[in-house]
Amino acid sequence: RMIIIKSQQEIDIMRESGKVTAYILSELKNLIRPGISTKDIDDFVEATILKYRMIPSFKGYNGYPASACVSVNEEVVHGIPSPKKILREGDIVSVDVGTTYKGYVSDAARTYPVGKIGEEAQRLITVTEQSFFEGLKFCRAGFRLSDISAAIQQKVESEGFSVIRDFVGHGIGRAMHEEPQIPNYGKPGRGPRLVPGMVFAIEPMVNQGDYEVRVLENNWTVVTVDGKLSAHYENTVVITDGEPDLLTLE
Repeated sequence: RMIIIKSQQEIDIMRESGKVTAYILSELKNLIRPGISTKDIDDFVEATILKYRMIPSFKGYNGYPASACVSVNEEVVHGIPSPKKILREGDIVSVDVGTTYKGYVSDAARTYPVGKIGEEAQRLITVTEQSFFEGLKFCRAGFRLSDISAAIQQKVESEGFSVIRDFVGHGIGRAMHEEPQIPNYGKPGRGPRLVPGMVFAIEPMVNQGDYEVRVLENNWTVVTVDGKLSAHYENTVVITDGEPDLLTLE
């Protein structure tokens, strides 16, 4: 259960894949609007990955049927795209994308407004993103793994939201999920010390209400138990000798 340290060559390959993931998430801002289906989003994600001669990491992963996870409103993660699921004005939609290039994976997610959304929904999206960047301050050599987790939790809870317990960030490289697991909550000063060459998918998943979640009958889609909104923000991050290196941010 070792944390795999990546060579510069490996990181450079992941950077190529990360650029495509970042480009897709950036372009989705223009695509997402009332009236499109979650399948339309998936079609765009898959077509773009294939255009760059890369592989959609999620498709077929443990049997997952699509190239993107598209989760609407109370859906937390792993929403399965469908032509029947139409986005409406005021919805929020989280899109999680994984791209594989030369055997290495990049993974990132964003939550988008659909048309005009409520103030509280916008605040949830904003705080989720901000909590990632609070955690990022501790993505530096010498800090401990749980310093990242504690910073994310502190930001989220200080804003009156809650952090998911059942799903976590993770190491990433040749496999989508490598050691270590990276919870978005916990006490600081625990776990392994960070060293250059570690690569993590840091991904706060934040609920408007309680952190309790359940999985739907499709065995994939995770929803909030109280039916309140959930948001997701994720990047692939390299620990370096200095500032952390974000592979999936345009």
